[in-house]
Amino acid sequence: MRSVQSSFALVLVGTLAACGGAAPPPSEPDRAEAEVAAAAPAAKEGEAAEGEGGKKEEDAAAEASRQIPTTCEQRGNECLPPVAFVKRLCSGFHPDVALTLFAKGSPFTRGYLTRDTEAVNASGGSSSNDKLVFDEEVLILYHREPETGGMVVSGAGGGYEVLRWDGTCATLMAEEVRQHVPPKPKFAAIPWKSLDQKTRDAFLADEKTGKLIIERKRECKGATMGAVTAKCEKVDKQMAAALIAYVRNGGALPAPGPLP
Repeated sequence: MRSVQSSFALVLVGTLAACGGAAPPPSEPDRAEAEVAAAAPAAKEGEAAEGEGGKKEEDAAAEASRQIPTTCEQRGNECLPPVAFVKRLCSGFHPDVALTLFAKGSPFTRGYLTRDTEAVNASGGSSSNDKLVFDEEVLILYHREPETGGMVVSGAGGGYEVLRWDGTCATLMAEEVRQHVPPKPKFAAIPWKSLDQKTRDAFLADEKTGKLIIERKRECKGATMGAVTAKCEKVDKQMAAALIAYVRNGGALPAPGPLP
């Protein structure tokens, strides 16, 4: 009898111990909190990945705007550089880039001044001290549509952002530019001292332009304004025309790097 009682007591103790050691099942609120806590790191990782992807896209767009375009975007009867590139170009001063964009065979639309006008750059970059002159050749960069509020207004043709041969941009009214090529297009003088040394070396290597560059240096002694000789003025104009002709005729120049 005592043996049976002992066995029963052992079974009862084991049963009570097993019941006392088992964890109660989680309630519904606890289970929900656990699921939220587990999902939070994944959500943060997703947000980080999305943010990183957006930054990469912004970086790629910024890098694309720095590259010198070789093709144009057709808009109406004008073939223009990308807008993002134009904004970056006209916010600075880039004479070497201008030579590449004006080079023989480049696809960008040329325009010619219908009158003399002040050189104003509404994009915030450098402006030339020299006026734009009648028949001056420019590169059309951007065509601003007229703001007429939906009304048809006679003579409201918007305006243009243009690039001059000297590397500066100018903001013009539509009536100040035409695409008809004049018999002898004029140009803004290329700023020799502002060119990259590799570009100057390429001009110097050419027999005709090199001779005029050396002669100008000798006659003008580094000066082209103020008290200069008649010979200096003459050779300075000859050199300026020779540089333009070299580029227009396809003379080789080093490719400029991306815009800053």
